[in-house]
Amino acid sequence: MSDTLILATRKGTFVLEFRNGRWHQAAHGHQGTNVAYAAKDPRTGTIWAALDHGHWGSKLSRSTDGGQTWADAGQIKYPEGARYIDSPFTEPGPEGPAIRDARLLKLWVLGFGGANQPGRLYCGTIPGGLFVSNDDGETWELNRPLWNDESRGGDLFTTDGKGKKQLWFGTPASANTGEFAAGIHSIDVNPRNPDDVMIAVSCAGVVQTTDGGKTWRPRNKGMAVDFLPNPEPEWGFDVHFLQRCKNDPRHVWNQNHVGVYYSDNGAESWTKVDNKEKGVHFGWPVAVDANDGRTAWLVPQKSDQARMAIDGGLFVARTQDGGKTWEQLREGLPQEWCFDTVYRHGLDNSGDALAFGSTNGNLYVSEDRGESWHTVGNNFPPIHSVRFA
Repeated sequence: MSDTLILATRKGTFVLEFRNGRWHQAAHGHQGTNVAYAAKDPRTGTIWAALDHGHWGSKLSRSTDGGQTWADAGQIKYPEGARYIDSPFTEPGPEGPAIRDARLLKLWVLGFGGANQPGRLYCGTIPGGLFVSNDDGETWELNRPLWNDESRGGDLFTTDGKGKKQLWFGTPASANTGEFAAGIHSIDVNPRNPDDVMIAVSCAGVVQTTDGGKTWRPRNKGMAVDFLPNPEPEWGFDVHFLQRCKNDPRHVWNQNHVGVYYSDNGAESWTKVDNKEKGVHFGWPVAVDANDGRTAWLVPQKSDQARMAIDGGLFVARTQDGGKTWEQLREGLPQEWCFDTVYRHGLDNSGDALAFGSTNGNLYVSEDRGESWHTVGNNFPPIHSVRFA
């Protein structure tokens, strides 16, 4: 088990350390600032935080001393001429579809390159851009092959978009920006082959490159989407979070808006494995065992309409057989008057340990694969992400 936890919250970045049998606060950075995501680069030890200032906008911050001090990194900006189709729900009119100039709305997730890629970092944003740095975050560049994919209307840097239709939909996470745009929230780099990167987009689905971002292809076969006229399109899936098994990337999981999906063939195809009788259907995060890709954990929610613990009792769902059966792990978790919501980055695992945090400011840790839980704290700010370091 890692002895360090990093929390991104509504009021700053917290670094917790496990010492003398309990968790202690080691650092609290960005006090009072909304932090969307925070994690440690395992190659360099640098802690990265994606800030979401209400006044100053989105910025990247980093710490090289365990969170004691922070400095701005190179900032992400859409290049001049980057545009996207605004309304995927209507057919293009005589003048073509509505086109928006791209501006950064949210830094949503960070990813780290392989051991043989020094300085390689990834950042997923709203409105659906994947940015790449090869100099440890000093400079960033938009991955244009993905941005210019035909599923998004093609190259709108050089064409007017007439006759095009976007197949990527917006995410409600962008609603407070005044725009309804897609967002990249999951970045999974294959440690065996770091040119193999899998991302998840709300709302588009799973997309993969195996050549370091030169080309991309959808990986949505077998998934369904019940809120579209065509329930089995090539694009348009609201994947909430995606994760591969670290040491056996054939096994891939995604918590989806319409259920839980599992693949044992590297996302060539998906199988729906939720179980409504066990409360396993709607939710946000998923964590996968690093060695046994059939084992995964979820924190289910009651429904899309009631995003909270099911019937007042909080539990973690676990499968150890690829979703054929599910267990409800409740020991140590509140079983009445509980209304916690756990966001897509709010659950993580390290060895036999798991941790998750909620928007009610509750943080829970298990050291025995979820069999039992103990409370680290009940008075944190709303927690957006939890990551072992």
